[in-house]
Amino acid sequence: MQWAEVSVDTSHEATDLVSELLQELGAGGVVIEDPALLNEYIRSGLWDYTDLKESEETEVVRVKAYWALDEELEGKLQDLAARLEALSAHGIDKGAGTVSWTAVVDEDWSETWKAFFHTEKVGRRTVIKPTWEEHEAGAGEIVVELDPGAAFGTGQHATTALCIRTLEGLVEPGMTVFDVGTGSGVLSIVAAKLGAARVEAVDFDPVAVRVAEENVRQNGVQEVVRTGRSDLLRSVEGKADLIIANIIADIIVRLFGEVGGSLAAGGRMLLSGIIEDRLNDVLEAAALHGFVVEKVEREKGWAAVIVKGGER
Repeated sequence: MQWAEVSVDTSHEATDLVSELLQELGAGGVVIEDPALLNEYIRSGLWDYTDLKESEETEVVRVKAYWALDEELEGKLQDLAARLEALSAHGIDKGAGTVSWTAVVDEDWSETWKAFFHTEKVGRRTVIKPTWEEHEAGAGEIVVELDPGAAFGTGQHATTALCIRTLEGLVEPGMTVFDVGTGSGVLSIVAAKLGAARVEAVDFDPVAVRVAEENVRQNGVQEVVRTGRSDLLRSVEGKADLIIANIIADIIVRLFGEVGGSLAAGGRMLLSGIIEDRLNDVLEAAALHGFVVEKVEREKGWAAVIVKGGER
């Protein structure tokens, strides 16, 4: 089958919003090519990037998605262009906002993921390893084998890395964890390997649910992690000691109003995917809904927030 690889050149600020627009228009997932992040990997010396040079232009982020190459493509491209223009009307810097596309076959798509995804120790204990590489776990390490497929989340992006490092200090043996917008399932798998007894990994995107289920099985945590499709927490039963939401600020603000009885007394939420410019919006929404902000972590223009449930 042929696919259209659609590329949008945008800004760091608008990356997650552009990703969401692409998925709303039918993409199963996105590829984010961030030259600033690539430069950091090259400088780290962790991998052999002998054929890659550092990028001088680091302000432009390219977001790629894959749509079926069919009669609906032209309409989707027009719709995408209109939605990108709407970002500017809302005061969001979309960068160039240019859209291009090229035809690819399934084999090209599947190999795209492997060019920049390599084994990396993300936290003090957590190692993220693609399924096609080898790694011998060191003392105290937990290893997550991952094939992101068409779903976002490898542990390399700042938002996911922030969450992983924070989870190492938050997850306690026996706790219940809900992971909203699970993507590839990486955070759910990390929570399970850190000792959580029950993890509900949910996503609105059915492709993400399928990818997460495969990764959960690959890591042998299917007795702990249950995957499913849900609009936020609407299809999740019970209460969690910890709710993870690595999504975007607008959805997090909405989550505060819908979390209702899903958070156990004294429970916490780990919220990430927040552009620093939108951090105050999240903090204000937390206060409005009776949550107490315990900690804010920042990295590379992104923020993660830990809030504790409060009584209004």
